[in-house]
Amino acid sequence: MLGLKLPSDPRWVNLAEKSLEEVLTDHAYCEQKAATTCISLIQKYPERTRLVEELAPIVTEEWGHFRMVLAELKKRNLKLGKQRKDIYVNRLIAFQKKDGSPEDRLLEKLLVSALIEARSCERFRLLSQGLAQEDLREFYHHFMISEAGHYRLFIDLANCYANADRVQQRWQEYLIHEATIMEALEPRGDRIH
Repeated sequence: MLGLKLPSDPRWVNLAEKSLEEVLTDHAYCEQKAATTCISLIQKYPERTRLVEELAPIVTEEWGHFRMVLAELKKRNLKLGKQRKDIYVNRLIAFQKKDGSPEDRLLEKLLVSALIEARSCERFRLLSQGLAQEDLREFYHHFMISEAGHYRLFIDLANCYANADRVQQRWQEYLIHEATIMEALEPRGDRIH
């Protein structure tokens, strides 16, 4: 369903389980950044009625997710650490085409968001299946379902505002590029991506 060209290294779940405070911290900031991205898209494209109407509730949902992760940290007597640079996301953003029409730039932003959500969904699926603690597996199962919906929403919005063939062509380019990013990154248990 997600179309990812390269699955996550299976060792990642074991590393994440050993670095629970760090991975939960990174997860919290990922949710915060997702809310901020939706706000930014709404601010940049207020005339895109469907985009505004579809993303406004996602802002609330993502901020709620941030609070859920904070609650999980507190429940486990863990602390929210400092935000770290997200190499994965920065490399995706660097791949964006910065020129072209406003529609082209919107397409780039929507596809990057879709890809981040797709990879997060895949990672949350791994956590929901591979963690030893049942409550954490259930916790991440909830996030997996949510991220799948967000991935689909960003693809749908891309198809709403751009030619479907162009969306499909550029999406495939992103998927291929994302696989090279994943291949180059060493598996780290302290990061979602």
